Amino acid sequence: MADARPILITGTAGFIGFHLAERLLAAGRSVVGVDNFNDYYDVSLKEARQVKLMASPAFTGVRGDICDAKLVDGIFDEHGPTVVIHLAAQAGVRYSLDHPFAYLKANLEGFLVMLEAARHRGVERFIYASSWSVYGGNTKLPFSEDDPVGTPVSLYAATKRAEN
Repeated sequence: MADARPILITGTAGFIGFHLAERLLAAGRSVVGVDNFNDYYDVSLKEARQVKLMASPAFTGVRGDICDAKLVDGIFDEHGPTVVIHLAAQAGVRYSLDHPFAYLKANLEGFLVMLEAARHRGVERFIYASSWSVYGGNTKLPFSEDDPVGTPVSLYAATKRAEN
């Protein structure tokens, strides 16, 4: 039987979110997944992932925008997650050149909405996935959490850096 207190994952129609949700469900956890199904990546692939996750009775899928504070608050109030894994973001460096406001909205406003909802409900763990792009032109490999991140090379990287 799945754990009664679900893990909330944002971006479950994306590659990482989908596979993480699958693993958690297979391990017996219940998962609430949120995704806006935007068309940056193939929507039919996202829909197929959602259908696969919905086959599990321990999965609850929510189609919606994490920038919608009322929606997010409702998810927290209804499901009471104690763990949040925040993966949702507007991806893609090149896309940011022509669509800068999509990054500000999803990557900053959406992140803030998720943080505030978690903070006001005493969430035990909030896990956030950033991006290697925050390291800018750093050529030292492998990257370290102690490496400087003050010179992002794209708007995408700057929004991911701002979340850290």
